[in-house]
Formats: sequence, C-alpha cells, structure tokens
Amino acid sequence: MSVPSALARREDLAGARRVVVKVGSSSLTTAAGGLDASRLDALVDVLARRRVGGGDVVLVSSGAIAAGLAPLGLTKRPRDLASQQAAASVGQGLLLAEYARAFAHAGLTVGQVLLTAEDVVRRTHYGNAQRTLERLLTLGVVPVVNENDTVATHEIRFGDNDRLAALVAHLVRADALVLLSDVDALHTAPPSTPGARRIPLVRGPEDLDAVTVGAAGAAGVGTGGMTTKVEAAGIAVSAGVPTLLTSAALAEEALAGQDVGTWFSVPASRRARRSTRQLWLAHAAAPAGRLVLDDGAVKAVRGNRSSLLPAGVVGLAGRFRAGDPVDLVDGNGHAVARGLVNYSSEELPEMLGRSTRELARQWGAAYEREVVHRDHLVLLGR
Repeated sequence: MSVPSALARREDLAGARRVVVKVGSSSLTTAAGGLDASRLDALVDVLARRRVGGGDVVLVSSGAIAAGLAPLGLTKRPRDLASQQAAASVGQGLLLAEYARAFAHAGLTVGQVLLTAEDVVRRTHYGNAQRTLERLLTLGVVPVVNENDTVATHEIRFGDNDRLAALVAHLVRADALVLLSDVDALHTAPPSTPGARRIPLVRGPEDLDAVTVGAAGAAGVGTGGMTTKVEAAGIAVSAGVPTLLTSAALAEEALAGQDVGTWFSVPASRRARRSTRQLWLAHAAAPAGRLVLDDGAVKAVRGNRSSLLPAGVVGLAGRFRAGDPVDLVDGNGHAVARGLVNYSSEELPEMLGRSTRELARQWGAAYEREVVHRDHLVLLGR
C-alpha cells in the first residue's frame, strides 16, 4: 500500500484522497446532554458529499458518553468510571444509529470501529484495526471510530478522542486530519478575550510560544479542550499528516480548502512518515512501568539506538507483563525511550545487572534475549 505525501497547503484539502475527520461531543449534543440531530445531520451532509464524490472519509466521533446522559437522567458528564461506562454503553448505540440514519440518506453505510489504547499499542491489535479500516474503505463504508469507553479503564481519558484521531490518521495513511469542535480556530488568546486573533498557520512549536491554550469547555459533556487538539495536531504532524483545526459549523469550507481554522503544516523534514510502531509507542502507549538504566545503557540506547540488555538495568517500578510498554529512564528519572518489554515485572528483578549469557546458562536459551529490542523501542524527547 502506498503512503501519500503530505499536503503542502490547506487548499490541497479539496482534492485529498483520504481524510480523517474528528468531531467532539460539544458539536453533536445539546446542553442537556442528548444528541442534536440537526447538528449531526449537517455534518453528515458534508461528509457524505465528500464520500459520494470519491474521497475516503474516516469519522472519529466523540459523543457516546454525552449521548447517554439524558436517557440516564444525568445533567453532566459523571466523574466516576462506572457511570461513564454506563453512559457510554447506552449512548454508543444511540450515536451509531443516528449516524446510520443520516448517512443512509446519501445511500452510504457506516461501520462501527471501537478502539482502546491497547489496540494501538500491541502489534496484533493494531494490525487487525488497520486491516479492518482499510477493508471498510475499500467496500465504500464510512468507518465511525470511537474509543471503547464501555470497557476502557484509565484510557477512557484519551484526550476526548483527539489523540486517537491523530493515530487513526496515521493508521489509515490519511492525507490530512481535520479536528472539528465548537471553536473556529486557534487564537492568540481565548476567543472571548478582546484583541484575540485567529492563527491561520502553525509551522512549528515556535509559532505557539506566546499562545494561551484553553481547556475543556463549560458544557460538561466532553473531556477535551484546545490543549488536546494542539497536542493531537502535533502528533499528526510528527507522523507526516497535516492537520486543520476548526469548528464543525465550518466543516464544508474546511474540506473545500478555504481559509478557515488553523492549518498545522508538515515541515519538509518530516514528510517521510514514521513507522506505525514508533508513533504509537511514543504517543499512544500508556507505560505500565519504568526501567531505570545505568549510564552505559542510556548511552547505548540513546546514542547508538541499541537494544536494552539486562546488564544495563539497575531498577524497575510498576507491574507489567511481557509485551507491555514501559518507559526507560536515566538515573535522574528522565524518560529516555519507551519500548515493549520482553519480561514481566515478576521475572526481571533476578535478571538485573546480569549478562544474557549468564542468564541462559542458568535458566535456558529463552533468557538469552534483550529486555527491550531496538525494533520495539522509540526515543523520547527529540
């Protein structure tokens, strides 16, 4: 499968082959928490025209928990996990039914894809997700992606799906990511501030040095805010996917390449896209623990991009299984890298500081391997 080159300009959005569009809860629901059919229909009309016109569209939609509030008699998003999961269980079906109804008017079928953080970390999981999404698109289906809030635990606060949308954009090799909320663009200050100006273009982090970024809105139906959207745009751009941030009301103008919202461009140096494994380890993996490295191991991992061997590990923290993501930290606790560990937290203590040859002699050939292989490791902080 070919990997598209990054769009150089927002105007190129009009002819983009494949886009991922993320919409937030506040753009789909009423103040009371129920779905607003008129707002949902307006968005679907725009996306359906794009799909019928030959473009691939993947919709990452928040709103399941928000849609479940009114039927459960709740006035705002609950704080406890069990109630959030209950609301998601009720709301997810309602949300998908509304999308199925609205897209059916254009003769289009939707397919539900529910993901958790683990689905974008573990190799077999993300491979399955990638194949499923690609097949849905080939069949002309509009995938509707959401985090699987009903079963997620700490991942339920994944950034109001903004970060998930950035990862999905990389997963499906999208030409661009469009983040829709109830704010028309990123501004130099909160939009209500006198003198606040729209920022039309962000070419790098330095363009945001003097910008005040707001948190979630006051409606109480979502978890995101402008902060999570800027972070998501940064993830997407680091993966070679340009991103447009604007309001759901301007979705049509955005997809037509008009001068709306804030365009996060991809520097020429990043137009060669990172591997899926590296991107997900860096941005999607919630580390299950930490491995403390000695100075030699830090140098080998960071400077030589070597695998991490048991001899270079001097301590560990957390509980993890083989295959879980863990942070590799130096003696000062600074994260150097993140990777998929080959041993559990129960196995590792007796291995620390020992050579693989010694371990193999004592326990067998299965222990003559790395703690973290370099192919399953990504450097952090650069």
